[in-house]
Amino acid sequence: MRLMSFSTPAGPSFGMVSGQGVIDLGRRLGGTLRGLLAQGVDTARSFAGEAPDHALTAVTFLPVVPDAAKIIGIGLNYRSHVSEGGAGREAPAFPRVFSRWNDTLLGHDAAMVRPRVSTHFDYEGELAVIIGKPGRHISKAAALSHVAGYACFNDGSVRDWQKHTTTSGKNFFASGPFGPWMVTADEIPDPAALTLTTRVNGQQVQRASTGDLIYDIPTLIEYVSAITPLAPGDVIATGTPEGVASYRDPPGWLKPGDVVEVEISGIGTLRNPVVAEEG
Repeated sequence: MRLMSFSTPAGPSFGMVSGQGVIDLGRRLGGTLRGLLAQGVDTARSFAGEAPDHALTAVTFLPVVPDAAKIIGIGLNYRSHVSEGGAGREAPAFPRVFSRWNDTLLGHDAAMVRPRVSTHFDYEGELAVIIGKPGRHISKAAALSHVAGYACFNDGSVRDWQKHTTTSGKNFFASGPFGPWMVTADEIPDPAALTLTTRVNGQQVQRASTGDLIYDIPTLIEYVSAITPLAPGDVIATGTPEGVASYRDPPGWLKPGDVVEVEISGIGTLRNPVVAEEG
């Protein structure tokens, strides 16, 4: 089952993707997708046979969970990405955790905004994990039972500001695409067996198996839930593989007019143009 958040002239809602349309669950159930995740995604299944209310081409995609309480990023979580940083760079001894703010997120087809204070704007294709069942001190053995589903994520990074602090470089407004929808966990039996591909203007720049993560999803859930309780709708972006713009020669910084696509097998393709910040 594919679940998404969207808006129409009537306002924001959420729904179930059906073919080239979406069944409006917000109209039927009220609330938000985050609220549905708290109830359990099976609540939505009884509507699966209904006709779509909107064509996908007629709605504006929102971030999968627009009101996520926690957006947690993981840095340096593919060995290939560690290695491309140069000789002597070592894999982190523990997961490198950072946070994103809610207004950094944007939906499928929305414009990533290159800030006017920098031209060092980078892409990072990632697999996002969306929590369904709450928990604290979750064991690795139980971790996947707390996952509601998975989505594509682009951890857009402003690299020169990232040298100030990770928080600075990872939290520019409208820099983090998240979508186009989430695929429920029952359709992704092994999240370590997915292929992640990133393209810029149709050219492949990243390709990796999610099985190459240094810290796999159960380990990340165990680690993060030791720090803070995880709640329905919380998001963990699991890290990016090699091929980022900053380590290319010359660097392949994103510029206005570029189009970035993050595709993950079994999930779909997240596509976003790049624009310059106004003013």
